[in-house]
Amino acid sequence: MQTDQILMTFFAGVLLLGALGFYLGRSKAVRTRADGAHMHSQPDQYAWFAVLTSAGPAVIVAFVSAIILGLFESAFPGWLAVAGALGLGAFGLFIGLNRIRPELKARDSLEHAVKWTLLAAASVSILTTFGILFSILFEAIRFFQMESFWYFITGTNWAPGDSFLEAAGRAEAGEGSSGNFGAVPLFAGTFMITIIAMLVAVPIGVSAAIYMAEYAPERVRTVAKPVLEVLAGIPTVVYGFFAAITVAPLIVSAAGSVGLDASFNNALAPGIVMGIMIIPFISSLSDDVITSVPNSMRQGSLALGTTRNETIRFVVLPAALPGIISATLLGVSRALGETMIVVMAAGMRPNLTANPLEDMTTVTVSIVSSLTGDNEFESAATLSAFALGLMLFVITLALNFVSVLMIRRFREKYAVNDL
Repeated sequence: MQTDQILMTFFAGVLLLGALGFYLGRSKAVRTRADGAHMHSQPDQYAWFAVLTSAGPAVIVAFVSAIILGLFESAFPGWLAVAGALGLGAFGLFIGLNRIRPELKARDSLEHAVKWTLLAAASVSILTTFGILFSILFEAIRFFQMESFWYFITGTNWAPGDSFLEAAGRAEAGEGSSGNFGAVPLFAGTFMITIIAMLVAVPIGVSAAIYMAEYAPERVRTVAKPVLEVLAGIPTVVYGFFAAITVAPLIVSAAGSVGLDASFNNALAPGIVMGIMIIPFISSLSDDVITSVPNSMRQGSLALGTTRNETIRFVVLPAALPGIISATLLGVSRALGETMIVVMAAGMRPNLTANPLEDMTTVTVSIVSSLTGDNEFESAATLSAFALGLMLFVITLALNFVSVLMIRRFREKYAVNDL
């Protein structure tokens, strides 16, 4: 039996079990109530209890079976897992219907089931984070067994060279290590482009949010906010074309007019375009946060004689600052992970420089370069992608930690002032 047929059979069986459970459970509860018994819960709650005892075990068994088959493909046939899941669901339906009695607390059982379901959903993000970490950690350790960790974080020359030939056994005899893995130029380029992007996105995004939340009429706000958020839906490759074809030549012309040399592949162009791309993220979230500040704070400030501008600066913005910091952090994470715009506008050359008019590259671009092509996977050049990913993960985690501390500090500060 093919996989799609197995899945269709399982879903059809689960739907049938759920429908039977709901109908039979509700019918039994209605009959019991009609006989004059005092029921603890409503008939619909008993019906959903029957659905929970029938479809719930079937779904759980199918999920566990899918994980086992994903790890061990030939552990058992797929149809056997479906038959076992549906058989357990039918047995659960029988048990659930027998348990429907006046004293059964079906409502409490449903509440517990919902609570555990929501807990499982909340745990997905934590498990995903650990899954990402472990997926890159072991390969990064293999890389650091080949290359020096200290040189990786302090070296200024990133040139993998022909290290993949060494892993494939095709390096020339007598040659030493043919790759240099100093990651400082990559992280310098990443931070340079990210800083430029945030210098563009934060002032414009927060200013747009202040205007839409505090000054714009409702008619203008209704039109302006969706139009601004359209920027978030544009593919990054389109931004890359815009940066390479339009922004970069303009920067070269502007730099030449004042006597400066600028490369067509420069860091300034992707930084500016990336900042434009991030504006909707910051403006939309900041607008929601500023709008959520209680009007009583604004009215109290205005009643004390402050102007509207002073109220926004000294009352509204400080109260909304934790949310604005969160929006800014989201923009920083978006900028750190951007690849396409950098490839098309800044180039792929690791270049340690403080001049944004020169070409440079970022960590994510180097990761893509290392994992594409026909490089030997066991080579240091390929495994370096995992080391770069691990360092980028640590940096992002540190930024999140710092932002949490800042948000907590501001929340505590204004909670004390409100008291």
